[in-house]
Amino acid sequence: MTTTETPTDAYLSPLTAPQVDRLVTLARSSCRRLGFDLHYEAGALVPAPSEADTSGPILGLTNLARAVAQQDFDDWPQFVDLHFSELLGRLEEGAPDPPDNPADQLIQRLVPRASLPPNWVADRPDVIPGLLSVPATLHDSTVTMYLDPSDLGLTWSAAEALGLANLRRRPDHLELLEDDGVHIARVTGDSFTASRALVLDTVLHETLDLPDLPAAVLAAVPSRDLLLIHEIKDLSVLPALGLLLHLTARAHSQAPGPLSPDIHLVTFTPSGHPTWHPATTQISPSTLTLSPQLTTLVGSLPSEAP
Repeated sequence: MTTTETPTDAYLSPLTAPQVDRLVTLARSSCRRLGFDLHYEAGALVPAPSEADTSGPILGLTNLARAVAQQDFDDWPQFVDLHFSELLGRLEEGAPDPPDNPADQLIQRLVPRASLPPNWVADRPDVIPGLLSVPATLHDSTVTMYLDPSDLGLTWSAAEALGLANLRRRPDHLELLEDDGVHIARVTGDSFTASRALVLDTVLHETLDLPDLPAAVLAAVPSRDLLLIHEIKDLSVLPALGLLLHLTARAHSQAPGPLSPDIHLVTFTPSGHPTWHPATTQISPSTLTLSPQLTTLVGSLPSEAP
């Protein structure tokens, strides 16, 4: 199994190098107009190092790059300027107040470990390879994460329980994709949709309308607003894996809020607890093969569902 989809830029995919130059130029110009002389470094605008002053915001450009890629080139200046006007305006307002009622307002959120300072999350395990589960709140369009729930008077486990309970109640939008007999569930909605993978049993029961949990599914969370699922019944899992690899690579490289480029094999205990395994193994920079877990499962599957 071979995949050749790679980002065109190490930090600001899917933009080409000339488009990256234009975006950085526009972004720096907007920030200067708003009072911040920032420099581009590894996917972000950062304060210029100097002896006099190193203060100032650090502004990531990853999501903006994915957003402007969908815009007409002539509209970039206005789009970029509006983005930084709104962003820096929110920063001036300061962080939102802690929730008055965490039991109603906390929502559990998937966050890439690599996006957070290592010392902040060193004691937190991955819930999905490379991804953490973090209590958060949503106010208008602003998401605030609480990496230290003691700020809310809660233990981590108590905050997580509240966040998962509220996550279970969030609605989804379901689109069923079919390609040459292969079926994929495409779940969308908002920036917490991919986080619904943390309550995958609820998604399978309520969104996909499955009365019983399957023995296993393939699942992917390429970006924060997308959850892809294939129910494993037979050897159609193999072309389904190929389709998932394509859909996931595209979303992870282009959509705002990238999470994970990987396809996962999810199995369930009798009580419904999921275990996330890799579905593939990288054997060269451009070639994947089935993981040992998926290889074992495929060996027990019928050619067609009964």
